Amino acid sequence: MNRRTFLQSAVATAPLAAFPALRAAEKSGPRRFRTALIGCGWWGNNILREAMASGACEVTALCDADSRQFEPTLRNIREGTGGQPKLFKDYRELLDRAKPEIAIVATPDHWHALPMIAAVRAGAHVYVEKPIGHTVMEGRAMVNAARATGRVVQVGTHRRVSPHNVSAREFIRSGKAGDIGMVRCFVHYAGGPETPRPTVEVPKELDWDLWCGPAPLRPFNGGDPRDSSPGSRGGIHPRGFRNYLDYANGTLGDWGIHWLDQILWITGEKYPRKIYSTGGRPIAGPVVNTAGAQTTDAPDHQVASYTFERMTVQWEHRRFAGNNTDKGENVGCYFYGTKGIMHVGWQKGWTFYPSNAKDPVISEEARLNQPDSQNIRENWADFLDAIRTGRRPSSDIGEVHLATNMALLGMLSLKLGRSIDWDGARERILGDEAANQLLRRDYRKGWEYPAA
Repeated sequence: MNRRTFLQSAVATAPLAAFPALRAAEKSGPRRFRTALIGCGWWGNNILREAMASGACEVTALCDADSRQFEPTLRNIREGTGGQPKLFKDYRELLDRAKPEIAIVATPDHWHALPMIAAVRAGAHVYVEKPIGHTVMEGRAMVNAARATGRVVQVGTHRRVSPHNVSAREFIRSGKAGDIGMVRCFVHYAGGPETPRPTVEVPKELDWDLWCGPAPLRPFNGGDPRDSSPGSRGGIHPRGFRNYLDYANGTLGDWGIHWLDQILWITGEKYPRKIYSTGGRPIAGPVVNTAGAQTTDAPDHQVASYTFERMTVQWEHRRFAGNNTDKGENVGCYFYGTKGIMHVGWQKGWTFYPSNAKDPVISEEARLNQPDSQNIRENWADFLDAIRTGRRPSSDIGEVHLATNMALLGMLSLKLGRSIDWDGARERILGDEAANQLLRRDYRKGWEYPAA
């Protein structure tokens, strides 16, 4: 098959094969689900926009510990379906009073587990952002709650339904790249030395104690969510939490989950046997956490190696010396096969470089939605179809839990400074009880760690 024929075939068939939910949604009746958004920030509004555009959702409730997030979200709703949802600061009150049929959990990572578990126990289906939990045992409790209640839980790993990711998977699984012996995934961004941000007064609209919730209560060093300038994002809230390890797991927990999930989804693997990670902050500088000022504490670069039965996976990220591949991509995966190399990227699609120099290079462009170059629309349609048909969704929490574990175990190895042997079926680290203690963490007083 030549390049043109392959691309025409991929474009014609991938959406039909990959997105039956889109066809189902188009034929659906007037049923509208009472929908609540828990976490009204930038990404939560991206999800809510697609929920409203589906025509199947009535937004009845919003929840956020920072009331400054409500007005942009209400504006989004006025531009979408209209209506006046009830406003809450505490998700527990929302679930009790608004009784949603669908709950979107788009909070910072440390707040994924408790609202998701409470929502399915209250009878709602859930769309929860990635990574599913801050620790491995949180994720296990989330999966168990989804299974016990029979609720559909879709995770925001929308690359599982991105057209070019779907066709790349079909290409690799068909054997066109040969046997895959190694995969390298990466995220490279520019950056430099970090200056500590001073502690500032907590805004009156923000319940900082509630925002920190089960995680440690740190001094506030954030800004105003209405300020979109780059300098506003270095504090913990809004949008800076990813690199504060009390609330997230750095770049590996943020970006890494997408590409590690792609690897498991494409290859069919589940559990690495051995994990080793190293990294640090030679450019960002030493960690500062005093009453008067803070820096982030996530590594500015990290390399993690995962040994599987039939392949090796390597993750690397950098937040300095940013550069791109030959396709202009600074994120993605390289699948190294006996017949060639497949680069699966983000905004530039995928490219296959055959081992035989006489064969043509094959590419497919990405088809992404705006804003923010994503495929939430397709992921939401799949979620609705799973609710209507009773099947498990494409980004089912049970599968994404495995990819989340890979990211969390990479961070765990980095913290320990040694490799770990992983029994994926039992979710235990072999012969290392000190490491097993890090599969969970103590919650702050007043909050109860979910039982798995």
